Amino acid sequence: MLSYRHGFHAGNFADVLKHYVQVEIISYLQKKETPFDYIDTHSGAGLFSLASEMAQKNREYMTGIGQLFQHCDLPGLQNYLQVIEGLNPDGNLQVYPGSPMIAAQMLRPQDKAWLFELHPNDAEKLRQNFARRRQCQVREEDGFKGLAALLPTRSRRALILIDPPYEQKEDYQRVVTALQLIQRKMANAITAIWYPVVDRRRIDVLEKQLQASGVRNIQQFELGVSGDAEGHGMTSSGMIVVNPPWTLRGQMEALLPPLAAQLSSDGGSYYRCETLVTE
Repeated sequence: MLSYRHGFHAGNFADVLKHYVQVEIISYLQKKETPFDYIDTHSGAGLFSLASEMAQKNREYMTGIGQLFQHCDLPGLQNYLQVIEGLNPDGNLQVYPGSPMIAAQMLRPQDKAWLFELHPNDAEKLRQNFARRRQCQVREEDGFKGLAALLPTRSRRALILIDPPYEQKEDYQRVVTALQLIQRKMANAITAIWYPVVDRRRIDVLEKQLQASGVRNIQQFELGVSGDAEGHGMTSSGMIVVNPPWTLRGQMEALLPPLAAQLSSDGGSYYRCETLVTE
């Protein structure tokens, strides 16, 4: 039930998309001096060694950050790559941050982070990685359930990252339910939902559920390394963003075509940049 470990996948093409979007949203929120809260429902361990047995098993980071670190000329990636470079100061790609560490690297003194992780081993590593960061509260519990107690945040501004492993089919429905909860309790929050494309039919159903949910202002972005194919694992992944910064759509339209071409495994270009629900 809790078999998923992100250490096997850290830094892959899906992380590039997810963390690029995360960095751009945080940068947008920080244009105002007023504080905001960052909530991560599925935090993982927070930081991953790319020399570890997990990371080296399939070397998935070579489908993502391994192709971009120190030899990428795509200007749109600058903010994201600066965060990764800051954690690898000697110029060698040794570690890759999870979403909580990326947020922690960017938080200002007035901002706070709430990090949920249910897997006991990863929760312990998360506590160790954030032991000296007083702005970051680590909670070993189900992030879907923990959301209700935090909303609305005191700051009245928030980025909520929902990133379940989708090991269980119920996770797709729990994403929709969580989004409806956020809509009721803090409708102005920015919510970013990551999803894998393993079975396109599941994503089609998820999109229809979101369109029928009553939630407005939803944009969708995908990045793939090959075309949809059954039985070949994750070929694409996506980010669904509710209440996106007004700048995000243009950034993604400029970045995704060249990024998809660079990371492609077969010479194709696989991406989507769409408005799922209008404002």
